[in-house]
Amino acid sequence: MAKTEIKNKIRRLRFDNDEMTQQALATGVGVTRQTIIAIEAGKYAPSLALAFRIARFFRTQVEDVFEYGDPTGPSQDDQAGQ
Repeated sequence: MAKTEIKNKIRRLRFDNDEMTQQALATGVGVTRQTIIAIEAGKYAPSLALAFRIARFFRTQVEDVFEYGDPTGPSQDDQAGQ
C-alpha cells in the first residue's frame, strides 16, 4: 500500500504571523511542541479535530493549511486538464 502524503504550510503560517514559535502554536491549539514539530516535518498526520484547531488558530480554512496528496489517485494537474 502506498504512503499517503499530507503536506502542510504550518511553518510558513507561523513565519507570516510574527515568526510565531512552535511552542506558541502548540499552546494555542492544546498540544505539545513535539506534536507541532512532527506535523511540520510530515512525520505525523494530525487528527481531523487538530487540523481544524490549527486552521482556526490561523483564522483560515483547513485546505489553506493542509494538502492531501494520494499517490494512487489522479493528481490535481490531471484533473485540471479534464
